[in-house]
Amino acid sequence: MRWDALFADLESQFEALQDAELYGEVADRIRAEVGKITVLDRLRGAVGTVIRIEVQDAEPVRGVLTRVGKDCLLLETEWSEEWLVPVDALVAVHRLGPWAKPAVGAVEGKLGLAHLLRGIARDRSPVTLFCSGGGPVTGTVDRVGADFLELAEHPLDAPRRRTEVYNVRLVPTRALRALRRR
Repeated sequence: MRWDALFADLESQFEALQDAELYGEVADRIRAEVGKITVLDRLRGAVGTVIRIEVQDAEPVRGVLTRVGKDCLLLETEWSEEWLVPVDALVAVHRLGPWAKPAVGAVEGKLGLAHLLRGIARDRSPVTLFCSGGGPVTGTVDRVGADFLELAEHPLDAPRRRTEVYNVRLVPTRALRALRRR
């Protein structure tokens, strides 16, 4: 009987060690997988949900995350505003949830800030730009280059007419913190 108890005790210790080893291995694998997740993956996992973002040189924005590009995100607020924000300008993101999603497809992984800015330039929509080190600037995006955009500055409530434009501003895209379109 004592031998049976001894063997039973040794077997339970062995099983406990195996469980602990398995738990440690699983935890290591989880840490390794989480280490591969990017900010963009986390943002893609929250598409369709209401989040709040903090952006350098702009006010915090709350809205539905509608799209995530290769280097930017698009939020739609309850006031029918669209906010285009480069990922590099994010300070914090709140209410993301626990999900992550990798880029799926060739198009989703390649569309980025420059593509979206060119679409805004084609639309001729009046916008408000928030740039590093300065206050908001209003106007219409005229051109988008490889690493810059040109904004025809005019009042937000006035159409882009030669008589309304008082300045053309070149903004390096690395200085862009957010763009708001109504």
